[in-house]
Amino acid sequence: MTSRRAFLAGLLAAGAAPAATWAEAGGPAFLTAAARNDGSFVLCGISAQRDILFEIPLPARGHAAAAHPQRPEAVAFARRPGTYAMVIDCVTGQPRKVLEAPACRHFYGHGTFSRDGTWLFTTENDYENGEGRIGVWDAAHGYVRAAEFSSGGIGPHDLKRLPGTDTLVIANGGIDTHPESGRAKLNIPTMRPNLAYVVDDMVVETAAMAPEWHKNSIRHLAVARNGRVAIGMQWQGDTDPPALVGLHERGRAVTLLTAPDLRPMQGYVGSVAFTQDEQQIIATSPRGGLIQHYDVSTGALAFETAFADACGAASAAGGALVTTGQGQLVRVTGQATDARPTPGLQWDNHLVSLRNIDQPIG
Repeated sequence: MTSRRAFLAGLLAAGAAPAATWAEAGGPAFLTAAARNDGSFVLCGISAQRDILFEIPLPARGHAAAAHPQRPEAVAFARRPGTYAMVIDCVTGQPRKVLEAPACRHFYGHGTFSRDGTWLFTTENDYENGEGRIGVWDAAHGYVRAAEFSSGGIGPHDLKRLPGTDTLVIANGGIDTHPESGRAKLNIPTMRPNLAYVVDDMVVETAAMAPEWHKNSIRHLAVARNGRVAIGMQWQGDTDPPALVGLHERGRAVTLLTAPDLRPMQGYVGSVAFTQDEQQIIATSPRGGLIQHYDVSTGALAFETAFADACGAASAAGGALVTTGQGQLVRVTGQATDARPTPGLQWDNHLVSLRNIDQPIG
């Protein structure tokens, strides 16, 4: 019997069906990259109930993904310093196009769409000039490279769109790298991480770390519906870090969230996410094997839970969902956790939610 996916794909190819939606791809709530036991790599769609809805082959290890806001299409990004970004039809499972980073560039593994899905924005390293750039791709006309602009710093890693707007917020990690040096960090003594806010391709505001904490590389972001930005950081200093999680609101300084002892995190936050009610921030450390919960109202660590190789995190019903490199999908509800194994899959660093950040909490 012809599968529903194949039937829909045939209708779409024949032009006999209306435009597909994410429902035709099984209605995933999350996207994430994974490695399979045979050494291959895939992009997976995961339901709100933690079922694996699809596995789509990738040409190499993936990092994060961007989900188109209207159609069932995703862009899977290579892990830094990768140069591919694959546009995938999540109904048929077929690649639409493979984007290649321009000469003397590589992707940083993250990207996001404009509010209407017309444009795709990608974080890139102009490694010959030691500058961060944001690539602009015309998603309405076959993902043609249309423009680029400054990220406002060095080492742009993650970027998000603020709810209800096309304002971008960019995590400039501050670390200069070059493919000829592998993943070596070339400027630790002089690094200057910042958050940059961009409107119409122009940096309109930046927020930097205090000078004494300039070795706290801003890497990953989560955005609340009120526009508040959670920051996950990676410490490059020789002393204990001052903090590994922060909060920022436009027009203000970065607020560092406090914890009694950060040494078990090993200076490394892999992902951050708000819980569904946005009262807490989840911060994961695959190196430390910890999931931390910070109270947004007090700015202090509320509690933490040990989970080996925990990294990907996203808001989910009742709290959050966390993925691990050991192949677990961990539902987090308050201080309770429920881990579901996924045999044959080891999850990569990030879990991308398909929730609509422009809508009220529901």
